[in-house]
Amino acid sequence: MGILYEDVVIIKEAEKEGDTTVITVNCPDKTGLGCDLCRIILLFGLSISRGDVSTDCKWCYLVFWVVGRPTTRWDLLKNRLLEVCPICSPAVSEIYYYRPEFQQPKPQDVFLLKFWCYFDWKGLLHDVTKVLCELELTIKRVKVSTAPDGRVMDLFFVTDTRELLHTKKRQEETIDHLRAVLRDAMTSCEIELAGPQIAACSQGSSFLPSAITQDMFCLELPSKPTNGFLSSNLVSVKVDNSLSPSHTLVQIFCQDHKGLVYDIMRTLKDYNIQISYGRFFANPKANCELDLFVMQVDGKKILDPEKQNALCSRLRMELVRPLRIDVLSRGPDTELLVANPVELSGRGRPLVFHDITLALKILDIRIFSVEIARHRIHDREWEVYRILLDDGDGFPLARNEIKECVRKKLLGWE
Repeated sequence: MGILYEDVVIIKEAEKEGDTTVITVNCPDKTGLGCDLCRIILLFGLSISRGDVSTDCKWCYLVFWVVGRPTTRWDLLKNRLLEVCPICSPAVSEIYYYRPEFQQPKPQDVFLLKFWCYFDWKGLLHDVTKVLCELELTIKRVKVSTAPDGRVMDLFFVTDTRELLHTKKRQEETIDHLRAVLRDAMTSCEIELAGPQIAACSQGSSFLPSAITQDMFCLELPSKPTNGFLSSNLVSVKVDNSLSPSHTLVQIFCQDHKGLVYDIMRTLKDYNIQISYGRFFANPKANCELDLFVMQVDGKKILDPEKQNALCSRLRMELVRPLRIDVLSRGPDTELLVANPVELSGRGRPLVFHDITLALKILDIRIFSVEIARHRIHDREWEVYRILLDDGDGFPLARNEIKECVRKKLLGWE
């Protein structure tokens, strides 16, 4: 006995505006499946208002109530969710199982997308980023430079979720979508496979000033509230081993933010912790409550006090500072820095660059140059966005106001 492949993921769309869409996943289990699913839900710009997770470590059943958008492509979302679910195939005994070799996809090819524009305008980079996101092109690196005559050259290093960018048809589709947005301003556009030498050029500077690394990437919570942090008083993480003979209960209460469930699932996945049963919901006051019955990869409870403290501290930090944001001086110029932790699997946080450029477009601030690179700091890998702002006309807002607007956009607090 088994279930049909198309029934592994079922999406029941909201019947009317204001209702939630229900996503049901019924498939073999694997450690980190919840993280992978929540990452895709975040990638599609959806927020999870409620969820239920249940598994016996062989088979799992997950339900997510999500708030969608009129433009959400539900069929495409279903296909992307199916891709991360373990593959089912019938054994001789007619019991379905998953094949681990399908869980580790091969590295995707990186392509260089290069185009010139006659002139720059505020919001150009966001307009391009939005097109690439809609085309399911994942931005790995960006190099933006403005020539003295005002022309702009943009270099985007991207991977294609559909794995078709090597074809002429897919390249023409991408260029046509960009031309529809950039119109006559775009003078040329080229797409090519990024070879080793080109890929090496895409790497950002490996140097970050020590003042930045000490402050932005601190792994300890501050003793008192500081700018850029959520209040640690709004975050509670507790463990309890008295309620279940085989599982540790992790209880979390915190302020809701965009990607909250993903941040929690990502942390548990990095710690190799399996959720056997979980329930979470966000209330109308924008607070989120989670009850998660978990166990270690060896099937045992978390009894070691040091492991308990390490897990609680990491979860608390990820909820208080899900992203690191600062605006500071870079010589005579102003630089916006945003950093997010990278999963141990190598995946970065979705839509970060999209939301940064959207915030700057709303603030009517032009971007002079961009550098995206990964850095290993304090034994963790970070994706760091260094954006040099064009302050030729002066900023209408103070730096703290710029920082706050970017933070609200990234955390979904508009």
